[in-house]
Amino acid sequence: MGDTSDFELSRRGVLTAGAAGAALAASPMAAAAQGATPAAAPPTMPVRLKVNGQVRELTLDTRTTLLDALREHLNLTGTKKGCDHGQCGACTVMVEGKRINSCLTLAVMHEGDAITTIEGLGTPDKLHPMQAAFVKHDGYQCGYCTPGQICSAVAVLDEIKRGVPSHVQGDLTKRPQATNMELRERMSGNICRCGAYSNIADAMAEVAGA
Repeated sequence: MGDTSDFELSRRGVLTAGAAGAALAASPMAAAAQGATPAAAPPTMPVRLKVNGQVRELTLDTRTTLLDALREHLNLTGTKKGCDHGQCGACTVMVEGKRINSCLTLAVMHEGDAITTIEGLGTPDKLHPMQAAFVKHDGYQCGYCTPGQICSAVAVLDEIKRGVPSHVQGDLTKRPQATNMELRERMSGNICRCGAYSNIADAMAEVAGA
C-alpha cells in the first residue's frame, strides 16, 4: 500500500477548514462584511397588566406568553410551566375572574386585564381558605401542580356560585351543584401526577360548604 500521510493531512485540513468556515459564517460581523442582512430584532410592544392588584408595565416581545411574562419578567414563579401546551393546568391563573391556561395566551392580549396568580390569593401568614383547605386535606404531594390546582379550584367554586354550566353531557339547564362528581368534572383540566385527586376534592368540598 502507498503512503497514507497525504490522505490523512488532507482529511484533517478539510475538517479544520470546515469548522473555521462554520464559525465565520455564524459571526454577525462576518455576515455584515459579506453584505448579508442581519436578522431583525423581534417586535416588541408595551403592555400594562394589573397583577395581584398592582399595575405592572412591561415592554415585551409580542410572542411572549402570559406564563413567561409572569415568571420571567415579573418573577412570579408560583405559576408553574408544565407541558407548555395547555394540557396539564399547572399554569392556571385567573384573568378577570376566569381561569385560563397562561401558557396558551400572549401577554399583549391582556392589556389592562386584572390577573390573579397564586401569590395574589394569600400569604403564609394569611392563607386563602382554599390554600388552608389544601393543607388540611393534604391536597398535594410534590406540589408542582398545586398553584394551578388552587387557582382553578377557587375559580370553579365561583363558577358554580354564578351558575355557570360545566362542559358535561346531561341537562345543563339546572343550576350546577357542588357535588363530588361536579367538582371532579370541572377540575379535569388540572392534572396531578401524584394522584391527590380525592384530597383535592375534599378540600374544595369543605370550602364550598363553608
